[in-house]
Amino acid sequence: MPDHGSGDFDFIVCGTGSSGSVVAARLAECGGARILLLEAGGDDSADSVREPAQWPLNLGSSRDWGFLGQPAPGLEGRQLPLSMGKGLGGGSSINVMVWARGHKEDWNHFAAESGDEAWGYESVLGYYRRIEDWRGSPDPVRRGAGGPVYVAQPEAPQPIANALLRSAEALGIPVFDSSNGAMMEGAGGAAIADLRIRDGKRESVFQSYVAPLAAKRNLTIITGALVTRLLFDGKRVIGVEVLLDGKRRQFKAHFETILSLGAVNTPKVLMQSGIGPQDELSAHGISVVQHLPGVGQNHQDHLAFGCTWAYRKPEGVGGGGCEAKLYWKSDSRLLQPDILQCQLEFPVPAPAEAGLETPEHGWTMFAGLAQPKSRGRLRLSGAGVNDPILIEPNSLSEPEDMSAAMVAVELCREIGNGTAFAPLVKAETAPGARDRKGLVDFIRRSAVTYWHQSCTAKMGRDSMSVVDHELKVYGIKGLRIADASIMPRIPIGNIMAPCVVIGERAAGMIRAQHQL
Repeated sequence: MPDHGSGDFDFIVCGTGSSGSVVAARLAECGGARILLLEAGGDDSADSVREPAQWPLNLGSSRDWGFLGQPAPGLEGRQLPLSMGKGLGGGSSINVMVWARGHKEDWNHFAAESGDEAWGYESVLGYYRRIEDWRGSPDPVRRGAGGPVYVAQPEAPQPIANALLRSAEALGIPVFDSSNGAMMEGAGGAAIADLRIRDGKRESVFQSYVAPLAAKRNLTIITGALVTRLLFDGKRVIGVEVLLDGKRRQFKAHFETILSLGAVNTPKVLMQSGIGPQDELSAHGISVVQHLPGVGQNHQDHLAFGCTWAYRKPEGVGGGGCEAKLYWKSDSRLLQPDILQCQLEFPVPAPAEAGLETPEHGWTMFAGLAQPKSRGRLRLSGAGVNDPILIEPNSLSEPEDMSAAMVAVELCREIGNGTAFAPLVKAETAPGARDRKGLVDFIRRSAVTYWHQSCTAKMGRDSMSVVDHELKVYGIKGLRIADASIMPRIPIGNIMAPCVVIGERAAGMIRAQHQL
């Protein structure tokens, strides 16, 4: 790895997650440009990162930013733990490894909001064909082979995963070969999950993109480097200040700086650098460089409600414990699914406020909201790097979300209590049969998050947009954002795969502009 004594580079990429790793690798592979890739966390060598079944051990560890939401009235004042990956690979090093590419309507919405058809579904299919190394049923129209992103299904899914498919099919929900491809062009369905597990080990986005290039002399990777603020020359970003080994250092970028710090730290750095809502910045004594009222607004996340069943006897857990998925509509008139269900092959304890016992052996279905209508926001608590960001998820604040949640939970119960599960399951332990009031109570007290925070620096053309269709920050030169922050709305399903596409799009536009 190159020495980082020099503070001058052509491009600085902040964050090694599912977008930042892609941007850095695609710029570094050109050969000529000098790239600096900064990561606040450490390396990815821990067993809890590499071993798929150990991912829960990362939650609350040094590999987790460990954010905590503010009390949410819609959750009866509860505070949601909001985990986010910290270390090489970001979220892709601690997540459940599910590869979910987003629905056709998600990408068409991105195109409509940005005014750029290159963000639309047909264009994005081209990206997926180029980046995937898909090891399942061939689908040359929708799937790729030979790309950097290894994607495969478990060779022998656990019986509980197959039971989910049979039970869904018995209810008239179609079953597909994959949860991506054709399944994400219509009403949804059920399928065995596509996973980022190769030869029994996790493969993070960092491992797929950056690791093969780590020895290149034009790529410098620094861990333990916390980005504190952007450096300006007027309204042009010329680099970043970081906290490294307890000391403040500055690194300069000749061409561009790219923020890929995630939907919490990206808006925090923007605001503490003077880019954001004028009133918010002024309240903390921060000089305003560019008034952008949308920074920190539009916060979105997938909520889930754990429905659990007790096993007759202990059953095996495959891969990372999530081998089957289901997407469906709470209302047939919708253009796309708004229900997201991930099956976990072990019992997940409910929040203490739910007052529910967890069986020793069992499984949990996370019945979730794939298209929540509630919107939250982020606020600063101070101007310093150690002043925590205040996350207000505002969960279940919109009545449409409660309506969809009730349908999601009832569908989950109907599937889980189907005859296909009878040989494996002894009894339902949560939520059980309830009247409407009891079901609302269960939803508010049991809601947890999928840890898919997004949309806090959205792409678009209205007054609340932060970046344009090229991911350039409005009113600022030399700065782009490439991470889940730029999503206009949260996509259907896990967000790792869409973040990879965002990274590919950003890198392609940067290379084109600078003729790399």
